[in-house]
Amino acid sequence: MIAWMEWFIIAVLPFVSLALAALAAGMFVSNLPLFMDGESASRCDASESNNADSPRVSVLIPARNEESSIAACLESVLQSVQVDLEAIVLDDGSTDQTSAIVREIAQRDSRVRLIEGIELPDGWNGKQHACYRLAQHSKHEHLLFLDADVRLNPIAIIDLWHRFSAEQDGGKIGLLSAFPRQETGTLAEKLLIPMMHFILLSYLPFSRMRGSAHPAYASGCGQLFFTTQASYQAAGTHAAIRSSRHDGLKLPKAFRENGMLTDCVDGSRWAACRMYTSAGEVVQGLLKNADEGIANSRLLIPFTVLLGGANVLPWITLAIAFSKRSSLIAEGLPVSTSVAIGILTSSIAILVSYVPRLTAAIRLRHSITGAVLHPLAILAFLLIQWWAFANHLRGRQVTWRGRTN
Repeated sequence: MIAWMEWFIIAVLPFVSLALAALAAGMFVSNLPLFMDGESASRCDASESNNADSPRVSVLIPARNEESSIAACLESVLQSVQVDLEAIVLDDGSTDQTSAIVREIAQRDSRVRLIEGIELPDGWNGKQHACYRLAQHSKHEHLLFLDADVRLNPIAIIDLWHRFSAEQDGGKIGLLSAFPRQETGTLAEKLLIPMMHFILLSYLPFSRMRGSAHPAYASGCGQLFFTTQASYQAAGTHAAIRSSRHDGLKLPKAFRENGMLTDCVDGSRWAACRMYTSAGEVVQGLLKNADEGIANSRLLIPFTVLLGGANVLPWITLAIAFSKRSSLIAEGLPVSTSVAIGILTSSIAILVSYVPRLTAAIRLRHSITGAVLHPLAILAFLLIQWWAFANHLRGRQVTWRGRTN
């Protein structure tokens, strides 16, 4: 190996990886209290709401082949306390028993309504069109868009209503998104599902996000959105993102492009969700909308540097530094200062890189196994992003639930 390149890898790159790991860890640790800050205030407010009129909320659930989850979702919604609600399900062309299950629940609870889907118009994504139609059929001012695989706690809606209504530093918000507790089973889920929190909390400045309506700070979780009919209409409804598969980013951006604040918070105390049940579903789920997130020409290389540099690079520099140390010892030569510093700096970088995932495992109840194998998660995540980018360049669209839109 050329001497200067060896020196660069052993003596310089470990400091680069440490700086990148410290950036992510510092941002994560500072963001986490802000992400979780709604818990005590919302619970306090909810306990005082008995003396006030119950808020009216329309719970809007798009469903396509959800026979395994729709009953649990609806039953959890119907157990909500201190709210006057309606639950509307749009059966979006299901080929299973989704529609029959909803009809059976609607027969014994008048708060439930079923809407049959129609042929998907050109240019529309299936979920966005379903949400658009659901909002048209809602009776109440407050809207809760909910994925069919989410299960709510009884206090969730009233807590969300209070959190949504609270004044933020930059004013009232137009859209609130909560991240349910992500249940995982397979190793792929444990590795990759927590990446949504890792990316969000490591690279989005929450204090700026809450103080500015700039679209660059748009973020959310498509599993759960809370808004009002007035704000929703002002943002252009789901028609503003009609062709998108990534409502978690695109819907908050539509609100912000129309001058409204959006916010995202930890929703693990309010809801739980298991998105996928196999490694194949995890990969397909991440591939389907990756080009609207990180896997594009603007963000892919920067995030490869940020993620790979902080979480994979220090392992590489540590291995090379140890190899150099062994060869020096074998030759009877003293271990140079640069090699010793390279080993130390790489080791510190590795420890720092684990701070976000281990913290999330404790505070957000993520998998310890996934946290320990974090470098593998980063490698797998980046591989999927580059795979999605290649698919985008070739014009290939991943099929999801029998559709390419």
